[in-house]
Amino acid sequence: MATAVCESRESRLDKYFFPGMALLMLATVFVGFARSYFLAGVFAAPLPNWLIHAHGAAFSSWILLLIAQTSLVAANRVDVHRKLGLVGFSLACVMVILGILAATDLLRRESAASVPPPGPDPLTFYIIPLTDMLIFGTLIYFAFRARRNPLAHKRLILVATTGLTIAAVARWPVGFIQHHPIWAAELCTYGFLLMLLVYDLWTNGKFHRVTIWASAFLILVQRVRVPLGETAAWHAFATWALNLARTIRG
Repeated sequence: MATAVCESRESRLDKYFFPGMALLMLATVFVGFARSYFLAGVFAAPLPNWLIHAHGAAFSSWILLLIAQTSLVAANRVDVHRKLGLVGFSLACVMVILGILAATDLLRRESAASVPPPGPDPLTFYIIPLTDMLIFGTLIYFAFRARRNPLAHKRLILVATTGLTIAAVARWPVGFIQHHPIWAAELCTYGFLLMLLVYDLWTNGKFHRVTIWASAFLILVQRVRVPLGETAAWHAFATWALNLARTIRG
């Protein structure tokens, strides 16, 4: 009886919590990329090349799809939600590929710049977007495997998308974030994880195991990546990727 009450309560609150989180993520992304992308005309925005346009379109589509998917579940249209799930998984795979290509293109452009970009050197920074794709791809893989387990599936999708929001938060027009873009942006995105933990505790009286391990995985990778990116081994790998990108670009 107690289990049934908890499940009923969570199911009722899910209709508001997960669509609300999706909308909050949309707002987060919009604020971060408003000036350079959304308010600049989207496809007409002055981005470096077609690859970055494709990258922006794919990642924007993911946020919109997240809103659609959570709304469908809230409206009890799970049948449509499952059909769109295959589209979502395909889009996620494309996003990982585009994310890696866009990161390598950024490495090439920043390495060729006459004025060094602020923050970490391009070889070190290269690890940031690549590990973002590692986090996202790994969690989406487990979310796809757990698609028959709604409680685990939706939490994995939410944590995976949280890992993507760092790029938007790092571009917020806030002085503190602009002066410390990497760790300050990471800290802000942890707010999504905190809200999910509070939601778990409120609805079930305990943290869901997926929320714990997925959040721990995201935070662990983010905490170790910068020190790893400063090693000679990583610089050797990034240099290889840079030379390959230069060769392909001719």
